[in-house]
Amino acid sequence: MNKTGENAICALLWGEFAEERVLLHEIFRKPGWRLFEAGDRRKALQCLERNPVQVVIADSAGHNWSWKSVLQDLRRLALPPQLLVAARQADDSLWAEVLNFGAYDLLARPLVREEVERVVESARRHFHAPPRRANQAQMVLSAPAGAA
Repeated sequence: MNKTGENAICALLWGEFAEERVLLHEIFRKPGWRLFEAGDRRKALQCLERNPVQVVIADSAGHNWSWKSVLQDLRRLALPPQLLVAARQADDSLWAEVLNFGAYDLLARPLVREEVERVVESARRHFHAPPRRANQAQMVLSAPAGAA
């Protein structure tokens, strides 16, 4: 895979990000980075069906939906993207809730360029990482010497 392919990121911005739209588009001008936008659920799901999205950045409390409903929608996909929840009230309690429900991470708003870049890149790497299987590790540990 070439350098651009290794760093390619396709993300969906789901919700209202009027104040940070310019910043997000500047961040996604990197070679190999692509950003889609959807202000509502119908448009977001259409985008996810048509494009190889790896990361979704969702407003924590959109109109007529929440980040938890976004996560449920993503879980119905054959290859669910990683969810980043963006919230103005980003505290430890919400961060723990986001992680416990299975989203990838929480971004504090207003968004900060370096944090968005770091978390989006990390989420993309996690999206492409092969799933870990505990029973494979157990088989190697319990295999007779020389059999592994």
